[in-house]
Amino acid sequence: MIAIIDYGAGNLRSVEMGILRAGARAKVTGDAAEISASDGVILPGVGAFGDAMSALDRSRLIPTILEFAASGRPFLGICLGMQALFDGSEEGADMKGLGLISGFVRRLPECGLKIPHMGWNSLNAVKESPLFKGLPPFPYTYFVHSFACHAKHRDDVLAETEYGGLFHSAIQRGNVMGLQFHPEKSGRTGQIILKNFAAMCTVGEAE
Repeated sequence: MIAIIDYGAGNLRSVEMGILRAGARAKVTGDAAEISASDGVILPGVGAFGDAMSALDRSRLIPTILEFAASGRPFLGICLGMQALFDGSEEGADMKGLGLISGFVRRLPECGLKIPHMGWNSLNAVKESPLFKGLPPFPYTYFVHSFACHAKHRDDVLAETEYGGLFHSAIQRGNVMGLQFHPEKSGRTGQIILKNFAAMCTVGEAE
């Protein structure tokens, strides 16, 4: 079973439906025991970084998340959930992130482009991963965000995207993965990614 963490800041049902369409079992839950016992975890999120971290803190789920990530089982952050994996953000600068990925979240540069970055854009995969198995070169996915992740270590970067400059649109450090885009809104490409994640949870392999 894949646990989709409910902490009041996520597009939960569409993510759940994406996992179900991938042929896996999923449950939206804020229960620490259910999360700890799951085969894989998804941390979704929409909204502001500070609000999300405050909500996670109030829910007392941060220790559960950190313990699960340390277990080696697949863990995926989506959109704001990916940003939460980092050390911190310019948005809600007084709140620390989960610190699972070294790096920082910064506001997208204006550069004459509309902020938020909303719509379809391409991914440039910079390393191989089971999460991206079967994807064509430079696949298009759906983004909605005003802040973007910048990983400290190049080895943690899975894909980059250009929007007023490069940002890291997908990351992976071992079993911990993150997607800035919304796979549940990204058509066939997103469904392939969710199916790959479900398969990783089944075989217990994230490398």
